[in-house]
Amino acid sequence: MGEFELIRKYFAAAPCAQGGEGIVLGIGDDCALLALPAGEQLAISTDTLVAGVHFADPCDPFLLGQRSLAVAVSDLAAMGAHPLAFTLALTTPTVDADWLQRYALGLNLMAQNCGVGLVGGDTTRGPLSLTLTVFGRVPAGQALTRSGAQPGDLLCVGGELGNAAGALPLVLGQRSAEAAIAEPLLAHYWSPQPQLALGLALRGKATAAMDISDGLLADCGHIAKASQVSLLIEHRKLPLSKALLAFVGDDAARVAALSGGDDYVLAFTLPAAQLPSLLAEGWPIHVIGRVQTGQGVTLLDANGQDITPAVRGYQHF
Repeated sequence: MGEFELIRKYFAAAPCAQGGEGIVLGIGDDCALLALPAGEQLAISTDTLVAGVHFADPCDPFLLGQRSLAVAVSDLAAMGAHPLAFTLALTTPTVDADWLQRYALGLNLMAQNCGVGLVGGDTTRGPLSLTLTVFGRVPAGQALTRSGAQPGDLLCVGGELGNAAGALPLVLGQRSAEAAIAEPLLAHYWSPQPQLALGLALRGKATAAMDISDGLLADCGHIAKASQVSLLIEHRKLPLSKALLAFVGDDAARVAALSGGDDYVLAFTLPAAQLPSLLAEGWPIHVIGRVQTGQGVTLLDANGQDITPAVRGYQHF
């Protein structure tokens, strides 16, 4: 099977590749064409996932299809952007029809869940890797960034932490667990749900934001550095799921929440006056700390003592 037949059969024919809001021209030309309403900016982000580094190999390609797009779209959520489109650059060692079919099905499911259309990409032969570039739109001047946190702000997250990291022994086949514990943890790992709606709700309210991919401590460090402030995290306030606690226990659950990564929930800073209205709207916001003058990230125990670990999170190199 040649490159163009592969693209046509498994990707160009998928429902997510049939155009949509803001897509003027999709797959089939040298470039895709996107239209932006007046007064809006284009948000762009690229993620690469490499077999054996970012996901187990072999794995279920249907689940990988969901995960590979979700982790890229999560960056749009972190910027408060409305999703438009994405491209896929697929490098694969062989043309495996069953693998491609299942991967495309998973990719399409996540694309439809996120409201984002496939508009192009590339395919080539080589070690398995996936590079996805996502495009979104945001009103000019309203994008959430990492650089606006102010002393006195609350430090918040948009959901439970550590579930994906806690699922790794299940993903790798090192442990098993009853369905009531295993299923929610595995769902967080393979099918993270980008917090697009929360990102939109935070526009004009949050002062800084990013998605948690490399671990809470590491990613909060990026906010602290960009904003030139200090972030204090209260160890006892980390939101942990019942499934995670039952599977690994309290101590390991907190390590997973702090340094495990792959959560893909939003971490953001927020003036205290903005919190009541967001909670009243039902957003799953957990206050885990605060912003103050200084630099870096500090983890505090129940007595206010510094217990910051040396290992902060995932390192790409």
